[in-house]
Formats: sequence, C-alpha cells, structure tokens
Amino acid sequence: MAIPAAIFIKRFNYKKGILMGLGLYAIGCLMFIPSSNMILFEPFLFSYFILTCGLSFLETSANPYILSMGDEVTATRRLNFAQAFNPLGSLTGMFIAKEFILTRLNPTCEEKRWELSQNNPDLLVHIQQNDLNVIIGPYLILGIVVLLVLVVFVFAKLPSSKSKDENDINLGETFRGLISNGQYLQGVVAQAFYVGAQIMCWTFIIHYGANELGMTKVEAQSYNIIAMIIFVSSRFLCTYLLKYVNPGNLLLILSIGGGLLTLGTIFIKGLLGLYSLVAVSACMSLMFPTIYGLALKGLGDGAKVGSAGLIMAIGGGSLLPPMQGAIMDMASISLGSFELSSTRASFFLPFVCFLVIGYYGWNTARKNN
Repeated sequence: MAIPAAIFIKRFNYKKGILMGLGLYAIGCLMFIPSSNMILFEPFLFSYFILTCGLSFLETSANPYILSMGDEVTATRRLNFAQAFNPLGSLTGMFIAKEFILTRLNPTCEEKRWELSQNNPDLLVHIQQNDLNVIIGPYLILGIVVLLVLVVFVFAKLPSSKSKDENDINLGETFRGLISNGQYLQGVVAQAFYVGAQIMCWTFIIHYGANELGMTKVEAQSYNIIAMIIFVSSRFLCTYLLKYVNPGNLLLILSIGGGLLTLGTIFIKGLLGLYSLVAVSACMSLMFPTIYGLALKGLGDGAKVGSAGLIMAIGGGSLLPPMQGAIMDMASISLGSFELSSTRASFFLPFVCFLVIGYYGWNTARKNN
C-alpha cells in the first residue's frame, strides 16, 4: 500500500494521508471483534491487512512530513528525535502481550489441541473462543484510542506542505529520477536488510531464551522488553550524537557494533550470548530513521513518492525471518570440537544485514565528505 499511499499524499497532502492512515488503522483494530466470533483465520488476515494499510499510510505520510519541517541539514536528526517516541509504543505492546495476553491464554499445548480436534472438537472450540476473547480487549481499546487521535488530527492546525506542483502527479518522471539516484536505491536496500535484522533480533530473543536456556516464553519476553528499553534509551542518545557526528559515520559505527554483538550471540553460550543479543538493540536504535533521512536527502517534493520505496523495504522483515526460522529447524553444526546449535547459527543472517547497513553508512559518509 506504500505506492497508493504516496500517490494519495501527492494528490492531496500529508495531513489527509495521516487521517486516512488513522482511519484504516482504527477500522482494522475494531474488525478483530467480528473476526474472533467467526473463529476463522481468514477474517483475522483481512483485519490485519486493513490495519497494516493504515500503518503504511501513516509511515509514508509522517516520515517525509517531519523531514520537510525545517532545515534539510538537521532533517535526519529531526526524524530520529520524532521516532525516538515510537519504541515507547512497542514497549507498551510487549508489556500488554506479556501481562494481558500470554499469561491469560489457555496453556493447552498444540499437540494436545490436535488430539482434542479429533476426539472432542467442542472442547477445542471452547478453548479457542476463550483465547480469542483475550485478544479482543487490547485491540478494542487500541481502536478507540486511535479514533480519538484521529479526531484530534481533524481539528489540529498542521504546518502546510503544499508546493506549486502539488497536484501534478507525474509518476513516470518521478520514478525515473528515483531509479537514477544511487543513494536512494542503496538506502532502500539497506532499509530492507535493517528491518529484517530488527525483526529477527527481536522475534527470536524468545526462541533463543527457550532453546538455549530452557526459559518459558513469558520469561524470555522479559528480555525482549529489556531490549526495547535499551532501544528507546539509545535512540535519544544517538539523536544527540547526530549533532556532532555525520549520520553516515554514526550509522557505520553502530553497524560494526551490531555485527560484533551478533557474533557474540553466535559464539558465546548461555546468558552472555543472550545478553549480547539484547545489547544489539542499542546499535539498531539509530538505523531506520537515519537510513530514511539519508535516502530522501535532496529529493525535495519527490520524497513523497520516494518514501513509498522505503516503506516497501519493510518487506525485508517478511523475507528474512522465515529464512532464519528454517535454519533454526536444522540440526546443530559441528565445527571440530566446537558444536554450534542451529539457534545460534541462525544469527549469521542478522550479521550479514549489519554488513550491508555498514557499507551504506560508509558509502554515504564518503560521498558527503
């Protein structure tokens, strides 16, 4: 939905793009109520589709809008500061998942549920409905909150972003300009690898704790929350450092740090390996908004369409994690006297991602210098 969102924003303006995003987001949340009553997977997928269409509109609108609000020299720092508040929402979501969802779900394991589907399907439906009722509450509240935010934005007076060619939607010319821009294209690739690394490192903290240390999912989720707290703190610190350090150089430094910590996750057993994985979040905090800002630098009004490519790059998060999961399902790897579990070996994928991001940081800093 990033390209349709970009066309919508180009045709109208950033504020209407934000309103559309909030509206779709709220509708998607509220659709979880009828979806849960159906006890079917497809309605949930459709609800998620509507919800994520809203998120796509919001990301495609808000990020370039923030970049346009002031001097281009400080645009990347401005976007980092704005996005420093995003992890607070993620942290809240993780806390809700742990305290209000995971702990309230029926503990019956998948194998037992399969047996019930054969021997006592009515009991299985009862268990499933109770689990779905647990999920309804958070999404209902979220939908109402988002609707309230939408009302606030309807009446809020936001800075104008209209340009003289606002309604001139020459997509062919705009796309040709973007494709010929090496810094932009490399930014899209780097963003895809970053989102993949972020989702792998955060999602598989739970699997790392469970597979390597025998933790329950609830216990392992606590380390996920710690990782997010580190992420939030580091985002504010890195935003401050951008006042003194070139964004490309800082991106390179943090990529090196993320790569080294990922190697620690791979080769160090036990809690130290888990601590290394959690610490990766400190290095990832700067990356998304910085890559975003560097890729759109100097594009002017073309940033409205260019932002679509960077939002589509989030698709890296749907390609790389399944690959890591497939590696986790393999047997352990024997390196002479050293045995590497498939769980730890799978983190070579995030390591490769940090190499790609580091190259983009180095290349961008070199060109700017």
